[in-house]
Amino acid sequence: MSDEIVNKVAESKLITFNLEDYYLPGKRVLFDISEWLVEGFLLKEKDFRAKATEHDWSQYEDAYVALHCSTGAIVPGWAYMLLATKLQPFAKKCVQGSLEQLETLLYTETLKDLDVSELKDKMVIVKGCSNKPVPPNAYVLIIGKLQPVVKSLMYGEACSSVPLYKRK
Repeated sequence: MSDEIVNKVAESKLITFNLEDYYLPGKRVLFDISEWLVEGFLLKEKDFRAKATEHDWSQYEDAYVALHCSTGAIVPGWAYMLLATKLQPFAKKCVQGSLEQLETLLYTETLKDLDVSELKDKMVIVKGCSNKPVPPNAYVLIIGKLQPVVKSLMYGEACSSVPLYKRK
């Protein structure tokens, strides 16, 4: 019997696909417009426009910005559009919604044109744990890219993966 320790995971033909590798670096900002509403609920157009004009938008240079209202106030669409016009010269991307929705959009755009042809007929495991904010929807999006190409698809870590798909 040999005393040599063999790393079977390292020797396997599994290829790990890490969504974290496609995380776009940059500052994320959640811009809450409720602070510009009367008592957090009422939008007065004149006051709102004045705050938008006076605000220092340059602080969002090269940032990804999610515009939202934390109070649940009914905000007309033009208000978000107005803020987007102010952010457009500075922010890399601006969306209406949560930070998770922003991340989902960023991953959607990044993965859309991703060439996965090098994974053709391979056994692929989509890494489950991440240190960066990978939105749950990114895992669903990557299935659409990988499944038509790969031989098998799993989720998790090589030592404890969950089988998802195997081509017949």
